[in-house]
Amino acid sequence: MDGYYAWMIVATALVLMMTTPALALFYGGMSRSKSVLNMMMMSYVSLGIVGIVYVLWGWSMAFAGDDVGSLFGNPFDAWALKDVPWESYIGGVMFQMTFAAITVALISGAIADRVKLSAWVLFVPVWVTVCYFPISHQVWSTGVGFVSKHFGAQDYAGGTVVHINAGVAGLVLALVIGKRVGFGKEPMRPHNLTLTMIGAGLLWFGWYGFNVGSMVFLEGDGGEKDIAQFMSETGVTFLNTTIATCAAMLGWLAMERILHGKATSLGAASGIVAGLVAITPSCGAVDITGAIVIGAAAGVLCAWAVGLKFKVGMDDSLDVVGVHLVGGLVGTLLIGLFSTADAPGGIDGLFYGGGFGSLGDQAAAAGWAILWTGVLTTVIAFAIKFTLGWRVTEEAEVEGIDSDQHGESAYDLHSGLGGGTTAPSTSVLAKHTVTEGVNA
Repeated sequence: MDGYYAWMIVATALVLMMTTPALALFYGGMSRSKSVLNMMMMSYVSLGIVGIVYVLWGWSMAFAGDDVGSLFGNPFDAWALKDVPWESYIGGVMFQMTFAAITVALISGAIADRVKLSAWVLFVPVWVTVCYFPISHQVWSTGVGFVSKHFGAQDYAGGTVVHINAGVAGLVLALVIGKRVGFGKEPMRPHNLTLTMIGAGLLWFGWYGFNVGSMVFLEGDGGEKDIAQFMSETGVTFLNTTIATCAAMLGWLAMERILHGKATSLGAASGIVAGLVAITPSCGAVDITGAIVIGAAAGVLCAWAVGLKFKVGMDDSLDVVGVHLVGGLVGTLLIGLFSTADAPGGIDGLFYGGGFGSLGDQAAAAGWAILWTGVLTTVIAFAIKFTLGWRVTEEAEVEGIDSDQHGESAYDLHSGLGGGTTAPSTSVLAKHTVTEGVNA
């Protein structure tokens, strides 16, 4: 047990790093230089708010509180961790808090460059309370939550709870808030791809805490497994996470090469994240072949999906929808095809003789998450729009949201030349308008 607790402390720290600094760097590099600080601040603020909210009522709503209609736990039963044993702080509360924090932070990429910090500060605690905590309860409270009771879907580390959840929310906010000034007319290229590459590498590193650390919640036994089973499960999830990510990066680069004749650093970083997203729900469900196919499919499909926003006129700034919603759906649905009973999940999918049952369960879980979060995020988005308001002024957006919202500039290298100057980009993706900056 000492080894288990030691590992969970490490895993929690790794996932904490995924929000700050990893996601902040990833998103910051893909933003324009006049908005990089604001973009990074949205990740930091998300962590700060969710950290407080989670220990007050989030843990109770997600796991510890008495079930309310199979939809969420009573938020007052374990308010401020009342009567929660200290052992749960390590293996449960802190680990799950970092999941909630990065889920909210991921959404911010869809609305970069144009949102008041005050509106974001209001959105974060409301959304995590009505969308994230209930979906977490419904999926991961085994035998109690709505999804686990009715569908039996596998979601090892957050395909529905984290990525589909965040992707749907990003889609709704992008539509409700509207396009950036100059979208589709002016170049809005990543200002610093070096930051983005560093962020992608840190995300990959931290994701081992995300996926491998989640083994404790698969059977709800709080870590009471024999050492052989523990090592087997962590080994499978570690390997699958790695090879799926490799396959996704190569798949994305191949798609770029076919479409535009170049393989870019932005594509490599984006492919890495697409693979990580897709393998998140399936890392404990598939074998090596399944992991490679899921990763490659995510790389190709997400690379294709990020270009659709230009065709439909939706300004998803850093492609939360194209990577997280699409990648989350790929990983969640393909479990129904490639799941094997030899993996920790113990369920055979269609290609392993299990019939269509698993595929139906996976589709139902994904559809329910889309419906729940889509409806409630729409209500929240319009409520903020017609009260506090989402948008900074057009003048502030053009001149630079960093200056307007924070009174700072990321790059004040010369007198009179600060963060409002947009740096050039060599990204072939940007030139061909596949994306202006592909999301984490």
